[in-house]
Amino acid sequence: MSACSQPGCAGSVQDGYCDVCGMPPDAPAVPATSPADADEATALAEDALDSGRSVASARLGSAAVGSSRTGSQSTRRVRSDSQRVRSARLGAGLTTIPSVAPVDPHVVIKSDPSVPENKRNCAQCGSPVGRSVGDRPGREEGFCSKCGTAFSFSAKLDKGDLVAGQYLVAGALAHGGLGWIYLAQDRNVSDRWVVLKGLLNSGDPDALAAAIAEQRFLARVDHPSIVQIYNFVTHDEAGYIVMEFVGGQSLKEILKERMAANGGVYEPLPVDQALAYIIEILPAFQYLHDQGMVYCDFKPDNLIQVGDAVKLIDLGGVRHLDDDGSAIYGTVGYQAPEVPRQGTSIASDIYTIGRTLLVLCYEFRGYQTTYLHSLPEPADTPLFQQYDSLYWLLAKCCAPNPDDRFGSADELRAQALGVLREVVALKEPGAAQTTATSLYFANPAASTERMTWDELPSLKPDPSDRQYAWLQNLAAGDPATRLQDLAEAPEETAEVWLARGEEHLRAGDPAMAEHCAQTMLQADPWEWRALWLSGLAALQAADPTRAQQAFNTVYQQVPGELAPKLALAVACETGGQLDVAENLYRTCVETDAAYVAPASFGLARVRVARNDIADATAALDMVPPSSRSYVEARRFRADLLSNAEQVDVATLDAAMKSIDGLSLGVTERETIVSRVLTRALQLIDQHGPQQGTIGSFDTKETAIREALESSYRSLAREAARPEDRIDLVNQANSVRRWTLR
Repeated sequence: MSACSQPGCAGSVQDGYCDVCGMPPDAPAVPATSPADADEATALAEDALDSGRSVASARLGSAAVGSSRTGSQSTRRVRSDSQRVRSARLGAGLTTIPSVAPVDPHVVIKSDPSVPENKRNCAQCGSPVGRSVGDRPGREEGFCSKCGTAFSFSAKLDKGDLVAGQYLVAGALAHGGLGWIYLAQDRNVSDRWVVLKGLLNSGDPDALAAAIAEQRFLARVDHPSIVQIYNFVTHDEAGYIVMEFVGGQSLKEILKERMAANGGVYEPLPVDQALAYIIEILPAFQYLHDQGMVYCDFKPDNLIQVGDAVKLIDLGGVRHLDDDGSAIYGTVGYQAPEVPRQGTSIASDIYTIGRTLLVLCYEFRGYQTTYLHSLPEPADTPLFQQYDSLYWLLAKCCAPNPDDRFGSADELRAQALGVLREVVALKEPGAAQTTATSLYFANPAASTERMTWDELPSLKPDPSDRQYAWLQNLAAGDPATRLQDLAEAPEETAEVWLARGEEHLRAGDPAMAEHCAQTMLQADPWEWRALWLSGLAALQAADPTRAQQAFNTVYQQVPGELAPKLALAVACETGGQLDVAENLYRTCVETDAAYVAPASFGLARVRVARNDIADATAALDMVPPSSRSYVEARRFRADLLSNAEQVDVATLDAAMKSIDGLSLGVTERETIVSRVLTRALQLIDQHGPQQGTIGSFDTKETAIREALESSYRSLAREAARPEDRIDLVNQANSVRRWTLR
């Protein structure tokens, strides 16, 4: 007999195997971790331990979409974007999350498997049970005084018990909604560690039904981010689910550790990390939904991190989408409001995901009371004021009407990725941006000093539309010809109406484009692309208020996309909402390289409107030389500096240097040069001789006059019309210095 060599094991090796952990003496040691509190360092989430300046665009009006168009009338959501957002690690390559070391199974075993009295509640009605009365201690077993349901909080298995002749019990791990969870070793499969999850009470019909349901279909669940169910066994007339042991930390435990390290004050996760956790687990939800299942009871307790991966645990609440009879398991504060009346759905899962995300990144006080079925107001929530897009992402996840939520986990993931990119960009301003491929929008066009409706990103066609192939085969042409062709469409689908609307815009008919948009919304009140078309029509019709409303709603529907933010910024700039426009332009600049140029131009225009020329030129300096809009940005910069109300030599020198190294035609270059030198001559006339240089020119009056004369004559030689040539020669003569010849 010899002592076991496994860390934390007090057993002895007899007959070739340890009498406690079952490992042979030559087995490699499992690295041990030593949590500060072993009872808190459980490898599985303790299910149901704890049951139950203002946001920029929130100040604007919004166009009606979804249930706000249908009112109380029951209607079916016509279109879902799921087909366009199907997708394929922790952090998504955008942020970094600290790794969590695997936990030694022995460390997490409870030395005294008991449930604290303050956590003993009836599984049926939630009333307190098993509590102390006076000097009499609370019972671990009995019947609820409110509903008569039997309860039992005592552990049914002890260390050394052999369950079903196969699973050697090492001890109890935790107590959750369906009873005790035990750690055991599978003697038939290489002594692997497994978890036995028992029923809350074998006489409870709902608990028994849940276990039977797991036995029937959960063993078929096979996804790398979902805990694996191995078996279902009975022992002493009690049922147990045998599942994979996941040795890591739940997000609830991570939050507890952060709180303890912060002196007992709640310390939420950084927003980028919270989003990364949710993004990583969403494919697991999509997998369940594709299999016709809903998870039902998602919360921080049920997501475990091991290393740099996460895993969804506790499948006790999973049920079929068409299951109308079995018990529904959920947690107060996370469960969607319609579940008690309508049952669970994909939309109710989306709701729990949104609530979990907010709990992870914000001290969500009152989420089980005041805000049981609502979110805090943006104006009162610093987190939402800082991250506008995060607010709209959560608002759509947690919309009161299920039809207003994301249609699938994939849709949510696509938008959450976009929001994560924004959060990371705003967290580290000035960092090098990357360009992300949008599912819905093409990249913006090359920027000009003024942005019009047709320079905004265009919608990408939807390949799942029934007329997609027909539309792709239409010949290019003028709007009138294209509209005639579109009138012959075999079916009037959304893509057909969008194509018609675009041609009406090209033809300069925003009213008919708006008609196309409204027709789409009549067919599907949730069709946000119709509102994009409506916003473009409003911009063309010089109606910035209506454009703001349309684009703001598009932003709320796809909060991870930058195109609606850019469009909303243009509408706000046009309508005089300069502070909102500047905030949106800045978000675009920081987030995506493809948006730097158009958003930088927008920032410059907003700052010019405030007569802030220095910051306006700083905005234009953000356009990189690799951009197609770089030359235009430098020209714009030169114009701003040379046309400023108050100029000096340094300002005019900066204006001249704006075009250094640019490949410009003679007319383009000399037009800018003549403008700068004209201001220089005015400066000398008003304030006398100046010191320094302007570009390559000395600031003496004679030198400026000679340079300006030369510039005018160069322009005259390039002029196409005789009258323009004569005018430029006269200007050259008027500024030439006087001589005796």
